[in-house]
Amino acid sequence: MLAGCRRALPAALCRGLRSRAAGSGRRAVSTSWCPVGAAFDAKQQPQQLRGRAAGRETVSGGTGRACCGREAALAAGSLGLALLGLFGVPELSCPEGFQEAQDKALQESEQLVQKACSTPPGPETVMIFDQLSDALCRVADLADFVKIAHPDFAFREAAEEACRNIGTMVEKLNTDVELCQSLRRLLADEVVMSSLDPETRRVAELFMFDFEISGIHLDEEKRKKAVNLNVRILDLCNEFLTGAHLPNKIDKHVLPEHIRYNFTAKGNYLQVAGLHADCPDDLVREAAYKIFLYPNAEQLTRLEDLLASRNSLAQLVGYDTFAHRALQGTMAKNPETVTQFLERLSDQLSKRTQKDFEMMTKMKMKLNPQNSKLMPWDHPYYSGVLRAERYNIDPGLYCPFFSLGACMEGLNSLFSQLLGISLYAEQTQKGEVWSEDVRKLAVVHETEGLLGYIYCDFFQRPDKPHQDCHFTVRGGRLRENGEYQLPVVVLMLSLPHSTRGAPTLLTPGMMENLFHEMGHAMHSMLGRTRYQHVTGTRCATDFAEVPSILMEYFANDYRVVNQFARHYKTGQPLPKNMVSRLCESKKVCAAADMQLQVFYAALDQIYHGKHPLKKSTTEILKETQEKVYGLPYVPNTVCFRNHLQWKILWMPLFQT
Repeated sequence: MLAGCRRALPAALCRGLRSRAAGSGRRAVSTSWCPVGAAFDAKQQPQQLRGRAAGRETVSGGTGRACCGREAALAAGSLGLALLGLFGVPELSCPEGFQEAQDKALQESEQLVQKACSTPPGPETVMIFDQLSDALCRVADLADFVKIAHPDFAFREAAEEACRNIGTMVEKLNTDVELCQSLRRLLADEVVMSSLDPETRRVAELFMFDFEISGIHLDEEKRKKAVNLNVRILDLCNEFLTGAHLPNKIDKHVLPEHIRYNFTAKGNYLQVAGLHADCPDDLVREAAYKIFLYPNAEQLTRLEDLLASRNSLAQLVGYDTFAHRALQGTMAKNPETVTQFLERLSDQLSKRTQKDFEMMTKMKMKLNPQNSKLMPWDHPYYSGVLRAERYNIDPGLYCPFFSLGACMEGLNSLFSQLLGISLYAEQTQKGEVWSEDVRKLAVVHETEGLLGYIYCDFFQRPDKPHQDCHFTVRGGRLRENGEYQLPVVVLMLSLPHSTRGAPTLLTPGMMENLFHEMGHAMHSMLGRTRYQHVTGTRCATDFAEVPSILMEYFANDYRVVNQFARHYKTGQPLPKNMVSRLCESKKVCAAADMQLQVFYAALDQIYHGKHPLKKSTTEILKETQEKVYGLPYVPNTVCFRNHLQWKILWMPLFQT
């Protein structure tokens, strides 16, 4: 019933509830905002300096240790100072605060469960269920982000523990018979149901759907088993995710001396933390591929345990496979539809993909005649070489036109023209963000005022995951007092820092990714529903990509690009023919690129299909890669370290 807070991308692309959300009128705006472009091209002022400038100082508790949560807030209040925790949550000024925030959420949830069970059927029932969902999601969603992105291990560890405890409570509530009965009484009352507005009826049905896929229909013993399986799955996911981010290491003497500098040295070992897909040296790419994707026995065991646990859960609650359970409620509806789609798409791509591979092989033969066989580590590099050669697409020629500040101004202009929305950079306070270079954006509508906040964690740092993604930290909803709870999200990218002589400059691919992720953020800001359970991106998972993919089209339209793409030194606009060449170049090897995605999706369907699996996960990988993708499987490699596969493989996690 509370699956909303476990979905990474889960509601309608509507801007309803304006009159209700506005409540007492236009939402208040700040006078401390500054232009968005300048904020991203400027160095972030250290928080220590900002705190002093604002008349604030760090509060410590006379024993030499840092104050935390309520204690710190009381100490700050007695001194007339303001102390913020992460995202402005007072409890989260230190790792121990997650325990306090978690305890508050669990206590509030107990009270709301009692209220839901004693309330007569009516619209208030749905409102209470949504309050319950919100109370847990406010902690779980925030902790979900912190556990992977915070640079402090203590914060990550505390957030992970909070995720586990809140997740366990969610699964218990999803199998709480008395709580479910309160919702059943509402759904069974035709008179009351007919009086509800469509949104309220739909949310009530979605809460019941969450009960059903969690096994509410089972006897008590089986319901307990379902809860235990769900908790086991959450634990395995966390362990696997942690392992997937770790680099592999190899004795440096194994690699030729002339390529060692490409990898991080740690004593007598070299660490390989990625595929180095853009490196022009074939040997470096080959080494990175074979080392980074080398199987880890513990990870393989976790993967097999995870797949088996997901299958056991699905069958326990009445589904043939986990794929059937995960796809119910999506636009695709079932794995049969997905498989049919993938097979048809693969058939249509087959000849074009083969031509793409032939072009790549010829290019490799031209550049490296001694070793011209096309291998999986060659696809990203040689497809890029072909694009560059055919259309004179050198990322270095484009980067000077795509400073981060210019791109943000371009997004600001686009949103203003399309949606009447402006982005303003707001100064963060001490303790509010997890890294000095995180920027905070206020999203402001021309008539409605403040719509929400976007925290932009855009820059590379040690141990930060190399992934571009959107996190919901707090969902929007209409509160009981008539005010609208503003949504809060994080966009995470991996952009280079500015240098002494230049601002952060984006490649065309980085610029497109920025537009894509901002599409998710706008979905969260504009999906203004009454209930947080269906707010913003909390919709059918396969629909959640629609706004972000739409934004990619804007990123490739000269009418849009021409408004912001300027050389950071000269101010010269990006020539139209360069934009045209860039757009045309995307068609080169497009079939092979899509075929790779088909392979990942097909593998995902097999892994989450009939169990027990007929072969090991590695053998299935080999067979599927050679059948669907077309390039040979490389012995002693696994696929789940690849970022794209990681995203697809873990999509079902967010619907457990």
